[in-house]
Amino acid sequence: MTILAMLAEGASSAPTRLNPVQLFLDADIVVQVVMAGLVLASVWVWTIIVSFWLKMGSVQRRCAKYESAFWQAKDIDAFQNDNGGKDVPSARVVGAALAEWRRSTSGQTIDREGTRARLNTALEGAVVEEGDRLGSRLNFLATVGSVAPFVGLFGTVWGIMEAFFNIGAQQNSSLAIVAPGISEALFATAIGLFAAIPSVIAYNRYSHRVTRFETRLFRFADRVQSMLSRELEA
Repeated sequence: MTILAMLAEGASSAPTRLNPVQLFLDADIVVQVVMAGLVLASVWVWTIIVSFWLKMGSVQRRCAKYESAFWQAKDIDAFQNDNGGKDVPSARVVGAALAEWRRSTSGQTIDREGTRARLNTALEGAVVEEGDRLGSRLNFLATVGSVAPFVGLFGTVWGIMEAFFNIGAQQNSSLAIVAPGISEALFATAIGLFAAIPSVIAYNRYSHRVTRFETRLFRFADRVQSMLSRELEA
């Protein structure tokens, strides 16, 4: 006997309230597949929510520490050689700027305006890439938030069709015949909403955090560009 069956058997003796396990076991196989898929999606959604929250906190702390040390460094090249290999978005932004700086100033003549334009392009590209890297997993939250209610609705429609089929087969339209099947069907919609609601909330919240982090990186990149621009004038 499986764990689900044992839980359902323990609750079937006193059906005074809804038993989610029993609703799942009594549902049609198609509705069961829908429910199982939505539950797995919900588990993955909460995994992303927790892991992203931890990751954003860690990234922001590392960037704050790097940027504070960067502005205090007297030898930028030496500092970047020691810290550029770390998993810090700010370090990768500085690395992109220094790489473009070396390429643009390696010749005998230096095009100052062209160098400034290329530095701006390199810095903007690096910041956008960091934002895309952070927000890549949020696409799954958006997908679940928009699709899960409809998947649950599909399970509900299928379950209600099965309930009406049983009414025709038994030639009995009493509430005792209709109610169990409809309850099982509506349970699929409930699971879909359970997966979709936190997905939408987390996606909106985390997208805002990624946007704020990108804005912070853009401000840092502007200061780096200003520093290198002064080096051109010198």
